[in-house]
Amino acid sequence: MELDTLIKGGTVVTADSVLDTAIGIRNGRIAGLGSELTLPPAEQTVDATGQLVLPGVVDPHTHIAGYNSVDSYETGTAAAAVGGVTSLITFAWQGWTGSDWNETETLCEAIERHQSWAEPLVDYSLHPTITRETPDVLAELPKLAAAGLTSVKMFTTDDIRLSHGYIGEVFEQLAETGAVGMVHTEDYSVCTRQADAVRSAPDGETATAYPRSRPDHSEAMAADAIVRLALAADAKYYGAHTTSAAAADAIATLQTDGSTVRAETCTHYTTLDQSAYEQLGNLAIMAPPLRASSDVDAVFDYLRDGTLSVVSTDHVPLPSERKVDAPWWQSAFGINSLQTSLPVFHDVAVNERGLSYPMLVRLMCRNPAETFGLPTKGRIEPGADADLVVFDPHETYTISAERNHSNADYSVYEGREVTGRVNSTYVRGTLVAEEGDIVAQPGHGAFLAREVPDWSG
Repeated sequence: MELDTLIKGGTVVTADSVLDTAIGIRNGRIAGLGSELTLPPAEQTVDATGQLVLPGVVDPHTHIAGYNSVDSYETGTAAAAVGGVTSLITFAWQGWTGSDWNETETLCEAIERHQSWAEPLVDYSLHPTITRETPDVLAELPKLAAAGLTSVKMFTTDDIRLSHGYIGEVFEQLAETGAVGMVHTEDYSVCTRQADAVRSAPDGETATAYPRSRPDHSEAMAADAIVRLALAADAKYYGAHTTSAAAADAIATLQTDGSTVRAETCTHYTTLDQSAYEQLGNLAIMAPPLRASSDVDAVFDYLRDGTLSVVSTDHVPLPSERKVDAPWWQSAFGINSLQTSLPVFHDVAVNERGLSYPMLVRLMCRNPAETFGLPTKGRIEPGADADLVVFDPHETYTISAERNHSNADYSVYEGREVTGRVNSTYVRGTLVAEEGDIVAQPGHGAFLAREVPDWSG
């Protein structure tokens, strides 16, 4: 049977190996790997000579639409497509009392609202995000898991924090369904008192003072406590945006084989350190903050040993006007990076630090897909979705926010020269981005109902 597309000449990278092979695509899936001579004829042929062919990046930590995002599904997923991200998971927030964001009482309503907004270019799913401590929320969790929403997000700090006792109850419910509890872990009381102390210091208004307000021990304390709650319930724990040696060590101490405890870091915690606050000021404000260069080294050590198994973006698209010309505590928190994550991480991790290409694929493609119940994503093998990135590992270019497809009008990587560039991106066999331009229509992306993930392997 004829193929729809044949990609030939490129070097194919999987989570386990590097192959000189062609890829045949039919009906949105990978039909086979092999020599161009042995695969069936194709309606169209793509010559990837001199380039890598990677699985599409799976980003499980993005903020598209919602209270802390200026991106619509169209603009956010356009940035994703140009950056080689073919599947992403974003957050469907409950509202919370006393905030400007109080539209939604229930998690199910939050899901419905997001799905009504979605016209994505790439495939997407949702993390229901709990902001209210009510019995009704606990009652919703089995229904959500049955609908393919097999993870929830929780916070231990800021206005949307949940108590440890309630988080423990959520984990008990998640254990019944096998769903994942993704948690932002910083200790609220420590952060609050440290922030007060920093504000009163002589240099307290500057962005360089900001990291002192959310210290690494606060992150480590909260991670230790919440992991223990998950273990007590025999539930799956996923630690969001691990930034420091202290936090990663706390996770490693309680992690055994990864069957119940997993964690990520983010691109910016592997490619920037706290000196960025001197150069960028509030533009680099995110939570948790950037850490010391020694923490960046430690994060790579924990990526290598498997304590941290995913690299995500935590893409928070904001306008620069909400971040500059004010004390750090008045800045909106978050940075955008869906479009730049793969090239920037590739340049640091592979070119500078010597990580292998299969390890890059594990961290950005296969592991996040497996962790969040997407068995046909993040891999190049027969039967998998034909989500593919043609990537030039040799092209050098300079990052500029002028090229942003996101509505965010700045980049923390502005002016940074990187080697490695996304040439083209395919989602289920359809070309959606080429040479920095979008070539598909919004709505090509589909909602992903996820399986209950199996962490036993």
